Amino acid sequence: QVQLVESGGGSVHPGGSLRLACAASGFEDAEYAVGWFRQVPGKERERISCVGRPWGKITYANFMEGRFTIQNDDAASMVYLQLNDLGPEDTGLYFCAAVDDWGHSCAALRDNDYDFWGQGTQVTVSS
Repeated sequence: QVQLVESGGGSVHPGGSLRLACAASGFEDAEYAVGWFRQVPGKERERISCVGRPWGKITYANFMEGRFTIQNDDAASMVYLQLNDLGPEDTGLYFCAAVDDWGHSCAALRDNDYDFWGQGTQVTVSS
């Protein structure tokens, strides 16, 4: 069974940075994808970035501005999300999600394509 556990959230001042971590394990297929999302108060859930493994090759897709960077560490079964230059508008709950047996670019995945979701980690940006 796929398990996803996020960590690394917290409270920072505007302009600060955080590195979120997603411990992703239990995949049955070598071709799987992991994505990062966020739920900001008053807005719909947003895709941030994803990493996939079509044909065994690691590929990335980014859906938001360049302040956020996804990083993958297969050896540690971790997917990280580096958040830089944070502002109050970035306050929200950040999730990682995964789909097993996905042999295509993760850019093609939509929210409802992801089968597994973590509990989320809270990011709060305030003065």
